[in-house]
Amino acid sequence: MAATTGRSCLQYLIHLAQDNLDFRLPEIKSLLALRGKPFRPCENYKEKTPFWVLGELCEEDVHGIMTRSVCAKSAFELWGHGKTHCELKTSLLKYPKENMSPYTQKDSTYRINVYTFNKTLEFKDRIERIDALDYLSFEGTVNLKTPQHTFCLLEDYGTDPNNIPDQPLYVYFGRWIADGQRELIRSYSVKNRHFIGNTSMEACLSFIMANHAGVKKNDLVFDPFVGTGSLLIACSHFGAYVCGTDIDYNTIHGKGRSSRTNQKWRGPDENIRANLRQYGKEKTYVDVMVSDASKPIWRMGLHFDAIITDPPYGIRESTRRTGSHKDVTKPPEDYFGESHVPVSMAYHLSDIFADLLTFAAHHLVMGGRLVYWLPVHSPEYCDEMVPLHPCLKMISNSEQTLSSHTSRRLITMEKFKEPEESDALVDMSEPCYSPYQGHNAFREKYFSGVNKRGLKEEEDKMNINGE
Repeated sequence: MAATTGRSCLQYLIHLAQDNLDFRLPEIKSLLALRGKPFRPCENYKEKTPFWVLGELCEEDVHGIMTRSVCAKSAFELWGHGKTHCELKTSLLKYPKENMSPYTQKDSTYRINVYTFNKTLEFKDRIERIDALDYLSFEGTVNLKTPQHTFCLLEDYGTDPNNIPDQPLYVYFGRWIADGQRELIRSYSVKNRHFIGNTSMEACLSFIMANHAGVKKNDLVFDPFVGTGSLLIACSHFGAYVCGTDIDYNTIHGKGRSSRTNQKWRGPDENIRANLRQYGKEKTYVDVMVSDASKPIWRMGLHFDAIITDPPYGIRESTRRTGSHKDVTKPPEDYFGESHVPVSMAYHLSDIFADLLTFAAHHLVMGGRLVYWLPVHSPEYCDEMVPLHPCLKMISNSEQTLSSHTSRRLITMEKFKEPEESDALVDMSEPCYSPYQGHNAFREKYFSGVNKRGLKEEEDKMNINGE
């Protein structure tokens, strides 16, 4: 890192994966916020493209992003760019020599890669691209296997696979700095997890949620609808202490029917603790317990650094809370059995989200974040449907399409003030803080657009979760 001392005019190129497009910007912004840095895109910035040029950063900042991001593939110190190779040459020749020289010395080894987005080049074409860079003053020795420095020529052919231009729309050249954490998607795959359920959150989205929340080492993270603990696993990877609750006794205790093919019942060690043990994160596991999210069980002085959750939507997991519509009757005086456990009753989505935001307002640290999924009926969605709270500000609202007529929004909110008695009056007087009752019909609206033949395919595709 000493080579970067005194170097100026640096810009950095971030190469992003072309999936989960709506989640990329909030993730990068959140990771920059952890380092106290702003998001400063440079010229030609377009959110949906795979290449972003960022300024006002140092190399340490870029490393910090890439050690966590699952949306970014690679990062480069940008040396030159242009709409054509001719413009690229002009840009490279203008780049300060003092910025290049630490990586072009005679005693160094290097390699140049060629990467094309939305087009495949033949090997001979790649060699021609590299040979055309002979105007660069590389004095070191080429080493294709273990070079000290790696450089990359990146060509962008647009995002339309049905209309690929003959020449690239834009060209970049830079020094490779680091790769992102796309490997986590495979190594934490639910397919290989010890304990899973019907609604276990996929690894990629779990890590995206943890990044949106800005989870860091020694944080205390809570999931009030913990399920099989997928979100706890992602947070523990970043060094946070994790805990959660769920109303489902069998899930919390790892009992009942298995969700695996060709396995009828869960094994004796299928539980959330075993999942964290599988990834070497058991030391960050605080505990989980059976609890109704609608009931207050925590002392008011307890605060979490982040609350990350995926409430049930009533599709694969029912929305329920403890209680009964029947009149409560006293047991006989001579009854000495176990205490009565109330039966479950409907827990409307509007109430779930209202309770969740109120809980976050009281139990997040100042600046702590709440990250959760909000299911919506796409044709009628508008931003006014997103629940609000006087103590929480909106950070991001990203969409994941589930079906032709439904989607879910990943909502990130940050606590900016402590609750006051006046906030209860605001809730009643301000319409924007009133729970949107339309969420309660999500189940009916979801199934209304699915015919019997396509029901199973649609349900499998959407990956509705209860965690």
